Amino acid sequence: MERRFVSAALLGALLVTGCSSPPESPPTVEPPAVAPPPGFSVVATGDVLVHPALTDQAEADGGGKLDFRPQFDGVRPVVSGADLGLCHLEVPLADPGGPYSGYPSFNAPPEIAGALKETGYDACSTASNHTLDQGEDGVKRTLDGLDAAGLKHTGSARTSKEAGTPLVLDAAGTKVGHVSFTFGFNGIELPDGKPWMSNQLDAADVLAAARKTREAGAEVVIASLHWGTEYRAEPTKEQTALAEKLLKDESIDLIIGHHAHVVQPIEKIGSKWVAYGLGNHIAKHSEPRGTTEEGVAARFHFTKKDGAWAVDRAEYVPTLVELGPPIRLVDATVAETPRQREALARTDEVVLSRNAAADGLTRPGK
Repeated sequence: MERRFVSAALLGALLVTGCSSPPESPPTVEPPAVAPPPGFSVVATGDVLVHPALTDQAEADGGGKLDFRPQFDGVRPVVSGADLGLCHLEVPLADPGGPYSGYPSFNAPPEIAGALKETGYDACSTASNHTLDQGEDGVKRTLDGLDAAGLKHTGSARTSKEAGTPLVLDAAGTKVGHVSFTFGFNGIELPDGKPWMSNQLDAADVLAAARKTREAGAEVVIASLHWGTEYRAEPTKEQTALAEKLLKDESIDLIIGHHAHVVQPIEKIGSKWVAYGLGNHIAKHSEPRGTTEEGVAARFHFTKKDGAWAVDRAEYVPTLVELGPPIRLVDATVAETPRQREALARTDEVVLSRNAAADGLTRPGK
């Protein structure tokens, strides 16, 4: 016969409470979780180039009104999931109702701005070779349209005061500066006495703008550069030399490139990254076809260590404009068709062609 012994104190407690068995042990207290280091994520994408076919699709999606939002549905999770979303609006915006036009002198519906905002973007760079397509009025309409949509902007300006005011954004509590420059304006001259209307690409000017942005409180500065050669996947010598010069300076932390309309490599220079060209985000060229529907959403996570900000995780998400009908921008990492698999393979090859994988660049699903 098994004998059980209960201490006098415990027996007294049982009698007082009326319990017939010993109380349960107190729950185990887990040690407090160690807070992750402060950080934020940024997603940047390629050229938003509103060809007439995209406007026609928006009209079809809107039942007679212009609704560009469905065209971006496939990338909304990627963009909205970041602490900071940066787009590149390459074209000027028209008045509501138009007239609208495509290449070579763009004039895009202002509804595109609202669609970008609802996709998750916080700000757009606006310095491109098409910035002056519609002259001073076009610059003003574009920035008015972005303001109305709630999108911040940099690269062009309505006044000298606006041009001299740095753009500093909030990314999960971190102040992030954004500057935007372009190689030129397709032969169109800046208006007399208004050299500040759009930023032209010059190393000294980029660095001066970045330093001024830091003086305005930015802890991290991202430079959007409109550069390179159209339809060429390999960056030019001018691109690589300028990237190296800019990233050696303490004022710039990351370079995002546009203009080529095809994907270009991503490379780590020292401890910093440059995405030479993110391809088209959304567009519909008549020629060339194939590579001009392919793009990249570049995703970088910054963390602060020993008092300095740096990228601790670099990723890329290949995208594809499915020409349909309907025209839809999709995340190509979820490759379901031969065309998507083709785009994925080609983008992987180009993006990783300068040894970025060895330096830690990854993509979802690879």
